[in-house]
Parts: sequence; structure tokens; C-alpha cells
Amino acid sequence: MISDTENTTIIGSGPAGLTAGIYLARAGLRPVIIAGNLPGGQLVNSDMIENYPGFDVINGADLMAKMLSQAEACDVRIVYDAAINVSKADDLFITDLVSGDKIISRSVVVATGARHRLLGVPGEAEFTNKGVSWCATCDGPMYRGKLVAVIGGGNTAAMEASFLANFASTVYLIHRRGSLRADKVMQDRLFFKHNIKYMWDSEVAEIIGSNRVEAIKVTNNITGAEALYDVNGIFIAIGTTPSSDCVGSLVSLDSGGYIKSDNTKTTCAGIFVAGDVASGSLKQAIYAAGQGALASKYVEEYLDGL
Repeated sequence: MISDTENTTIIGSGPAGLTAGIYLARAGLRPVIIAGNLPGGQLVNSDMIENYPGFDVINGADLMAKMLSQAEACDVRIVYDAAINVSKADDLFITDLVSGDKIISRSVVVATGARHRLLGVPGEAEFTNKGVSWCATCDGPMYRGKLVAVIGGGNTAAMEASFLANFASTVYLIHRRGSLRADKVMQDRLFFKHNIKYMWDSEVAEIIGSNRVEAIKVTNNITGAEALYDVNGIFIAIGTTPSSDCVGSLVSLDSGGYIKSDNTKTTCAGIFVAGDVASGSLKQAIYAAGQGALASKYVEEYLDGL
């Protein structure tokens, strides 16, 4: 057992979780944040953020480091562990951690975000961290002068391809549709990069190599034709899956597994949700932070009513 009964357990340390923690700490409720092994959520992998108020441009890891520092200065308690299950006994919530510890609290804020979606093709698991990556910011510099492929058509894929174009000799951008879904400003930047090659209406069928990635087999969705392309690395950016498993038995989920809520209030009294794990989230850092602040308000109201 980590502690006696707490006011609030916040699961997740991205923009939503840290903002909720800061607001609740300032209200004198001294919350506990379960931060995982590496705080900051997926935003730490973002190379360049241009739409967060107060910063013209800021690196995602730098932004999250500032948020974490502010939370610690507000006396938020940070636990570097991961939640595996939340259960309820009477009016209390028991959060089981990977370490075997438990945290008992009167309320819970779920800000667990979402995890990367997999391609589900042969070679993906075998070559993970051996040429298969989900983070261009982390691994991009390893591919200076080499051939890489980015899979996806949204903003994340566009950002990954743009970043990798600064290092790689050629970036293949492979999308299953005939046009990108990325914002126009992101697309405009891509089209100025001379070393990005587009494969429309195409999908990766197999990742091939010996000790590391050496090639990919690509299928054209219209013609059915298959072709092999030599690549040294493949970056997957096809979306995310919500990390709602730890509370899935207590709250209602939508068809995609995201947590349903009304102004951050879930269907289980005392459990609140904020950030990318919430149904309908815009999956933007500022939106997640705003939801964290809103969740803190309703946590206060809930605790006052106990």
C-alpha cells in the first residue's frame, strides 16, 4: 500500500493529467499522479509544436518538462509506476499498480491517453526497434542519408515525413487513400520537400529483413500489384488506440474503446476523464490541458459532496 486514502488519483502524466494535478494541488487537494516510467505522454515525441498558446514553437519534450516542473512545484506527488486496474469498494477507488502497490482514493481522473496503432503485418513485431519505429523525433537522426518509409496520411504522418526529410536521402510516404488527411498547412510543407516520394492508394503488406529492416512489400489497393522497396527504416503513423483498459469495467466506452463522458464526468460517479482517452477528443495538447482543468473543477465539486 502506498498511502492512506487520497483525495484524487490521476492516471497519466500528459498535458491532461499534469494540468489536472496543478489545478487540484492549487485547490489544496494534493493529488497523486501515476506517471508511468516516462512522464509526458505521447507529446514527448513531438518535435515541433506551433499551436500551443504562449509559444511560437516548442519541442514537445520541453513543453512537458515545463509542465512536470510546475506540477512538482505545486506539491503534486508523482509516482513513477503504471496503473493496471481500478476497482471500486463502496465510495473508494483502489488503483492497482504494476509494482504491486495500491493507491486508495476518493476520486480518479483518467488521463491515460492513447497508444500507437499497429499495422498488423508480417515483420512488424520482429523488427520493432530494429528499423520499425513510431517516433521520428527519437530515431530519425539514425537514418541520415538512408531510405525510410512513413505509413499514414494524417497530421502525425505528415510531421514524421517532414522531419525525416531533414535526414534521409528519400522518404516514401505511403497512404492507403488517394490524398492526405493532414491539415493543408502540413501538406504544403511536405510538397516543398524534394526528397519525399508519395505512394497513393497503397499499403505495406510485409516488412522484410534479416537482423534489421531491409525492404518492404507494398500493395496497390486499386491494381493489386505488389512491389518491393529497399528501406532502412519504417515509421508507422496510422493512429492510436485508447488506453482505457484499466477502467473499462467501471465506465462506459464508445465503439472505439474511448471513454464516454459529459464534461469529463464518466458514467461512474467519482471517475473523470481528460485528454486523448476521452471519446470525441480533438487529440490536441491544448484541448487535453483544458479538459484536465475542467476535470479538476468537477473533482472538487464531487469531493465537496461526499
